Amino acid sequence: MQITLKLFASLTDYLPPAARAGNVLALDVAPDASIARIIEPFGLPPKLVHLVLVNGAYVQPADRLTRTLVEGDVLAIWPPIAGG
Repeated sequence: MQITLKLFASLTDYLPPAARAGNVLALDVAPDASIARIIEPFGLPPKLVHLVLVNGAYVQPADRLTRTLVEGDVLAIWPPIAGG
C-alpha cells in the first residue's frame, strides 16, 4: 500500500536527495508495518523523532511501535524545535 512520508526541519536531511526540496516522499509499505518499522530504514535518531502525526493526529511515543497505517495516510514527523 502507498503512504506519504513528510519529514520537517533538520529531518529532511534523512530523505533521499530528490525528495528533500519538497520534504515529501511516497512510500510503498506493508499493511502490517508499524510507524517505527516504516521510518527505521531512514536512520532517524530516536531523540529527533519528536512530533509524529498521522493525517494530522498526534501519535503518542508508546503507540509508534504498534500503530499501523492504511492506504493514503500521511505520516509527518518533526524534530524538537526551540524558539522564542
